[in-house]
Amino acid sequence: MMPNLTRTLLLSLLLSSPLLAQAQNSPPSPSPGRTLTLAQAEALALKNNPQIAIGKLRALVAQQYVREARSALLPNAYLSVTAVDSNPGSRLSAGGLNNPILFPRAAAGATVGQLITDFGRSTNLLSSSQYLAKAEDQNSAATTAQIILAVDQAFYNVLETKDLVTVAQKTVASRQVLVDKIKALTNAKLKSDLDLSFSAVDLARGKLLFLEAKNNYETSLAILSAILGFPDEQNFQLVDEPAPIAPPALDVLPLIQQALQQRPEVTALQDQVQAAEKFGSAEHDLWRPTVSALGVVGEAPVRDNHIPNWYGAVGVNINIPIFNGSLYNARAKAADLQTELNRQKLSDLRNNIARDVRNSWQDTNRAYERLSVTQQFREQASLSLDLAQARYNLGLGSIVEFSQAELQQTEADIADTDAKYQYRLTQIVLAYTISAPK
Repeated sequence: MMPNLTRTLLLSLLLSSPLLAQAQNSPPSPSPGRTLTLAQAEALALKNNPQIAIGKLRALVAQQYVREARSALLPNAYLSVTAVDSNPGSRLSAGGLNNPILFPRAAAGATVGQLITDFGRSTNLLSSSQYLAKAEDQNSAATTAQIILAVDQAFYNVLETKDLVTVAQKTVASRQVLVDKIKALTNAKLKSDLDLSFSAVDLARGKLLFLEAKNNYETSLAILSAILGFPDEQNFQLVDEPAPIAPPALDVLPLIQQALQQRPEVTALQDQVQAAEKFGSAEHDLWRPTVSALGVVGEAPVRDNHIPNWYGAVGVNINIPIFNGSLYNARAKAADLQTELNRQKLSDLRNNIARDVRNSWQDTNRAYERLSVTQQFREQASLSLDLAQARYNLGLGSIVEFSQAELQQTEADIADTDAKYQYRLTQIVLAYTISAPK
């Protein structure tokens, strides 16, 4: 008798716990918040998420590198003002091989320089920077797609956990009714304490399920709030816009081809390969001569009598590299190795994308098949519960049979709810892997 009495006391304490009583009656969220559709959530993320701004800023920085590389092909002009006070006619005698004469003067002039040709090096550097800028644009697009994927997943996770909270609430409510009914029958000596104990345990399990479901709902809501760029949890009321359930594609090969053609990560790495090739060509061009022109003109209003009042000159300068300790050879070899490294990274990325598309397609097919199975499971569990309840009410079945039927009904409801949202999530992931437009 003592173990049964102890069990009854523990169950009474559990059922009368303030925390569980509060959990049973509390709603999924403390107060109604702003309504939010999936399109609005995506727009908020694109506006507020820092990763979006980071991707755009990197693309803008890359554009400035293009301007920097282009400047080597444009003329350089600058003004100079010089004033010298010296011992007239003196010379620099140390520190150089030449001994220019120093005269007191004050002069101003302009200098213009223009690269005539470096046999393709500057052009290749410009092309390399342009490809890198294109790659950053594609990386920004890839970041945007990743954020949209995260928003969609978090959005449907919130909806799923909220529906699971509703399932748990209904479970607690139905089991509470059963406990109250059996308790009344027990008090009337029509049911045993064993029946009351089993039903009380099932009620406690339902309340624990509700607590877990509610915690998962709050966690998923916090994750969604963070992705949307909010520092704290927002009490959104999500608006589901159900779409017709379409079966997945029959063949995965067209999806793989679409992914390899449209994924921004692939395009970005292709641009990086092109940039590395152009940079490698520029490094090989270091051994070629550089031809540049220079022109100067100016006036010296204050000057020594030996200096004319104006000056001007034009010239052409040719630099031919001869030896630099294998510096240029090492730079060219490093650029070639970097190009091959990028090619291997591109090949690896293509393989990974093909694998991801195939896995996502298989997950989508499995989730689609699971829809009908969980629906049948739910229908059969509901029928079994009705039969078990009828048998129990007529005294033909035991409380154990009835409890198992209730447990199966709860599992079926959870599985069916999860299956619906999991199919949506697998569709979202598949659309991301093949870069399908929304």
